[in-house]
This record gives sequence, C-alpha cells and structure tokens, in this order.
Amino acid sequence: MVIDVRPRRRRLLAPLVAGAAAVAGCLLVFAVDPNEPGHYPICPTRALLGIDCPGCGLMRGTHDLLHGNLAGAVDHNLLIPVLVPLVLLLWLGWLKRASTGIRPAVTRRRFRRRNRLLVIGLVLLLAFGIVRNFVPYLGSGSSLG
Repeated sequence: MVIDVRPRRRRLLAPLVAGAAAVAGCLLVFAVDPNEPGHYPICPTRALLGIDCPGCGLMRGTHDLLHGNLAGAVDHNLLIPVLVPLVLLLWLGWLKRASTGIRPAVTRRRFRRRNRLLVIGLVLLLAFGIVRNFVPYLGSGSSLG
C-alpha cells in the first residue's frame, strides 16, 4: 500500500479536471450532431484507408446515447455498452484513490495481471476492428467514419 501525502485538494485535481473535460465533451456532442457533415473531423482511418477503425461511430453513438437512443448508439458502435461502464468504473476508481490517498502497491503479480489485461483488451479491440469491416451490421453505419 502506498500513501500519497499531497493535500487532498491537490490529489483530486487531475480526476476532477478529466471528469469536467469529459462532461464538456459530452455536452458538445449532445448539442452538435455528428451525423451532420462539417462539424467534426473525419476518422483518419476512414479517410486514408476507407475502413472502419474500432472507434468509428463512437461519437455518433455517444450522441444517440446522450439523447436516450440506446439502440442507435449500439448500431453505430457495438463497443459502447462495454466502453461507457468501463470508463466510468476506471474514473470512479481513480477518484476514490485520489480522495483517500491510498493506492495498492504494485507487486509483480499485480503488474503482470494489469499487463495481461491490457494486452487482451488491445487484441480484442484489434479483432473487433478487423471483423467489423467484414460483417456488414458491425460497421459504423455511415460513410463519414
């Protein structure tokens, strides 16, 4: 166990700023529809290679999700029901560690498990990125990317 001796306000700064930035981004995506061309840049993978990357459709899906359309969100990117709770859980864990100032020590076992989970996640993300370009209903649902 590692104890962070910085003042609590200082420890909470990074997760709170990241949370505020995420909320601001969500407010922008809520207000400005990504389905309308010209408001956001095109996905570089879509523009250069003409294929969907694993993240293609996440912004349009987030827009649908913020407007209460879960089916539309999943139609744009199947990863949304997995990524949204995962990101929220990771952020809440960060906030809790910052609030208490207590972090678990990084043991060799914990380090290996974290790296294994990271590699598995990246392999699954890459596999999804490949498969979605061959299975029509897994595409992002738009030629915009």
